[in-house]
Amino acid sequence: MDMARRGENIYKRKDGRWEGRYKSGFRSDGSVRYASVYAKSYIEVKSLLSEKRITNAESPKSCNLTVNALFLRWFDDIKLKVKESTYANYYMKYTKHILPALGGLQYEELTAKNLNNFISSKIKCGLSPKYVSDIAGVIKSVCRYSHKRYGYADKSENMSFPKGKTQEQIILCKSEQSILTKYLINDPTRSNLGVLLSLSTGLRIGELCALTWSNIDLEKRIITVRNTMQRIRNAERGTKLVITLPKSDTSVRDIPLPEFIVPFLKRIRSADNTFLLSGTEKIVEPRTMQYRFKSLLKKLKLSDVNFHSLRHLFATNCIAVGFDVKTLSEILGHSSVEVTLNRYVHSSMERKIEYMKLLSESYSVT
Repeated sequence: MDMARRGENIYKRKDGRWEGRYKSGFRSDGSVRYASVYAKSYIEVKSLLSEKRITNAESPKSCNLTVNALFLRWFDDIKLKVKESTYANYYMKYTKHILPALGGLQYEELTAKNLNNFISSKIKCGLSPKYVSDIAGVIKSVCRYSHKRYGYADKSENMSFPKGKTQEQIILCKSEQSILTKYLINDPTRSNLGVLLSLSTGLRIGELCALTWSNIDLEKRIITVRNTMQRIRNAERGTKLVITLPKSDTSVRDIPLPEFIVPFLKRIRSADNTFLLSGTEKIVEPRTMQYRFKSLLKKLKLSDVNFHSLRHLFATNCIAVGFDVKTLSEILGHSSVEVTLNRYVHSSMERKIEYMKLLSESYSVT
């Protein structure tokens, strides 16, 4: 049987006929029931499908469940489909924000008005538009699940997502970067080399903390990123530290090591099963590394930036020395070059002046 044409659910069978599948209703357990139509040509099947879909179009089923009950079903459904950290993130947003405000309502009581009022209230509480948008995304996922799985109305169709200006990541200027790099090289402790490694490879803090010596090939000059470390909320209370797969499929990657850092790494090389940052099997977690970095900045009297700014600084430096965006995007582990350009490449005033000088020279009359 030939592959279906994208989005149409129409196939060409081995017997030469065309088959089209459509939703014909729902079973008693709420799952979707499918039926098929057959014809000698693709055009005939497409026409028959249109008729069937119009005929079978019906009003959404009435839901007698509470918002909380639907969320619990959704959590049970996705538990084995998403990473533990993703599940914990969704669960935290639900229990902390959504459950107190909407959990007790009947699903049928959800309207665009009360959903948008909920979104507005979260903005007024001082939460960032990005964070509130993430909360709204969890609600939308459950509403879509309830529609697809049980045939209930998607109550989030007219829900508004907050829009906010993306906050520009603050990075160290050239002189500050020079001060930091010089200090790290002159005092190459494991912690300082960790900072230097992130500055020179774009490693995320979780990826750095999860890095063991088995992931570092000093002969081939390659770092293999296969894990990340993060502290997540337990489903009940408190938090726990986990080492999981990286943020996305593209985050699983190999990064060439810059030559200058290899001698420093060779001096502290330890057993394959030990962590880079500790030299033992003991974990140095991200918040500890963040604290050490902040203390270092304070000691050197540099701008108060977060550890993630090193990743932005790496990307900016790469573009300045001529990296093509595709290569840089792969080193950073981004899903697209747009993410790299829009979020991670920053232009300084010094760089703008340099480019304007070059432009000025092109107008010079000789």
